[in-house]
Amino acid sequence: MKSNYFKIGILFIVLLGFLLTTNALAVDKVVLGHPACLSGKFAKPGAQAQWGINASLKWINQVKGGIEIGGRKVPLEYKRYDSESSKEMVTSLIERLVKIDKVNSVIAPYSSGLTITGAPVAEKYGSLYLSHGGASNRIFEQGYQYAVQALSPATLYQAGALDMFRKADPKAKRVALAFEDSEFARMVLRGAELYAKKLGFKVVFNHTYPANVTDLTSLLSDLKAAKAEIIVGGGHFQDGQLFARQMADLNLNVKAISMIVAVTLPAFQEALGDKAEGMFGPVQWEFGVKYSPEEAKKVGLPWFGPTNEEWLKMAMEFSGGKQPDYHAAEAGQVPLIYAKAVETANSVNPDKVRAAFNKLDFMTFFGEFKIDKDSGLQIGHTMAVVQWQGGKKEIVWPPAAATSKFYYPMPTFAQKAKGIKAVPK
Repeated sequence: MKSNYFKIGILFIVLLGFLLTTNALAVDKVVLGHPACLSGKFAKPGAQAQWGINASLKWINQVKGGIEIGGRKVPLEYKRYDSESSKEMVTSLIERLVKIDKVNSVIAPYSSGLTITGAPVAEKYGSLYLSHGGASNRIFEQGYQYAVQALSPATLYQAGALDMFRKADPKAKRVALAFEDSEFARMVLRGAELYAKKLGFKVVFNHTYPANVTDLTSLLSDLKAAKAEIIVGGGHFQDGQLFARQMADLNLNVKAISMIVAVTLPAFQEALGDKAEGMFGPVQWEFGVKYSPEEAKKVGLPWFGPTNEEWLKMAMEFSGGKQPDYHAAEAGQVPLIYAKAVETANSVNPDKVRAAFNKLDFMTFFGEFKIDKDSGLQIGHTMAVVQWQGGKKEIVWPPAAATSKFYYPMPTFAQKAKGIKAVPK
């Protein structure tokens, strides 16, 4: 009799364990929360981020049929609020998303400054914190357990451009560094300075300028006196546009200039016209990149997500036909890497999903994804370099991804005014 009771007890425990496990896996939906930059300083990249996120969500939910958890597919939903590009709003909205809306993971806001602001809040509540627009290495040097980076870190932003300039001109020596005094740009400067020296360049000018600057005449006059051959700098869109415009005003000509963010945006060429000719900029992704299932197979990586063409088509549905740039692509990477990690973990538990991220090394339309296991810093994705040529933005580096050869040295401003284009012969 006791034996029967014992057997019944064991059966009950096994059944209870099964029911608890089944219940844990019986997820009806998965939700990503986002303190999005829909207005304020970062409204432009914030709008692009919406196109990218919604395109990837559409692929996951409508093409793939959802995220597979516990043997069935469930939808990936998206809950957003406007952070107004404000640090105060970011922190309060992350708390709301985690505590009240009970989201499964948080997408960080755009920019390194805002991403750093929100990171300790997400960490406090044990929420995964997925960075699409926070490139600063410092975010991932604080020991956070739940932060994961989708894009290349800031210290590597100008490495490709410097490699290209060194190959084009082995005798070039004098490099000027001029960056916005912001979290992201300072980190790019740090990496650019170290890498330029490693390649044998002499840094003849190294300065920052204030965020929201309205006049760069004094800094550019000093830069001109330094007689640099190459300029590496920038920050965000407004200061980059001002930098290029006032370079032209001062007739400050160099062999090449590579600027972060601003040069990569179509609005830069629209605003500056011929003054933009020949200018370079590093990008996380660009229209025309060659990432594909076939390329993934060549390099021995699994492929996940829509093809480049599929993602572009869906992104342009949300953009109203406008061509997305890398801000949309890096944000579109986030739902895909999260979906892949959840499926790998077969769970939405943040600790299990974070552990799953450590195992992943795969390719999407955005490129390779692989993180440093301890910090969450991105180590798999590589940057490309674009140049404005004949009013068109071309991928010029690395050679394997290029849509055109690069033009070096770039035309002088006097030549640009005469209609001379940066078109390789």
